[in-house]
Amino acid sequence: MSLKHLVLGTMVWAAAVTGLRSEEPPLRALIVDGQNNHDWRGTTPLLKQPLEESGLFAVDVATSPPGGQDLSGFRPPFQDYDVIVMNYNGGLWPEPTQRDLEQYMADGGGMVVVHAANNAFPNWGAYNEMIGLGGWGGRNEKSGPWVYWEDGQIVRDTSPGRGGAHGRQFPVEVTIREPDHPITRGLPERFVLGVEELYDRLRGPAKNMTVLATSYSPKETGGSGREEPVLMTIRYGEGRVFHTVFGHGPAQHKYAGFIVTLQRGAEWAATGDVTQPVPDDLPIPGPAGT
Repeated sequence: MSLKHLVLGTMVWAAAVTGLRSEEPPLRALIVDGQNNHDWRGTTPLLKQPLEESGLFAVDVATSPPGGQDLSGFRPPFQDYDVIVMNYNGGLWPEPTQRDLEQYMADGGGMVVVHAANNAFPNWGAYNEMIGLGGWGGRNEKSGPWVYWEDGQIVRDTSPGRGGAHGRQFPVEVTIREPDHPITRGLPERFVLGVEELYDRLRGPAKNMTVLATSYSPKETGGSGREEPVLMTIRYGEGRVFHTVFGHGPAQHKYAGFIVTLQRGAEWAATGDVTQPVPDDLPIPGPAGT
């Protein structure tokens, strides 16, 4: 299936879902951006749009000062929202803002971590517990184990080595490992995502973490040669986190598989349940694995 068909199919499905919902959105989401080594200006609108099109979310954006500028006044009102969507990878927030997020999550808040947001804050212990796994920023075996899927189970590997890598972009397929979770329930066991930058060799505390899905990172593209975690949930206090390693750039945010899992993951993070229907045309691999 071509990228054009993936995107067009997604647009038609999203429009159909939107047409079914006319009431005021019951949930509030806050996207946090402003610094990132990826194109946050291009991707934030593509996070906002499908959340709003689900009919479940009214979405605001909190944009930090640019890198290198004073962050002392950056203090989004997390407590006013049902879910925080992290599209941020930059300067460390001031301590009051860190404590605000920690308290919000401990008290039952929701968070969605998108792609490079798992690179952020390598030395903020609570944030690393929230995201489960992260990469770069000096992360290594002291940060926690590598986590991957092997021989039908999750492996937590404490061997020494850096945390975070990726090879060249390639057509990624997703395999569901927890089909009974509300986020993944009803999704195909395997589906085609699209050409993506697949993170591998992530490591972190991995506490209270469930790996929902994995993708194979081939050595021939510079990857790990392992089934790497790509969709995860983490419990932090009473809070819920949905972590997707996908979403490298605007093109990847338009994939049907990214949109569906973002919408479902955000609803679960906000409420603990998923009410959205599963699209019946999510692309699946062909007989030859294409």
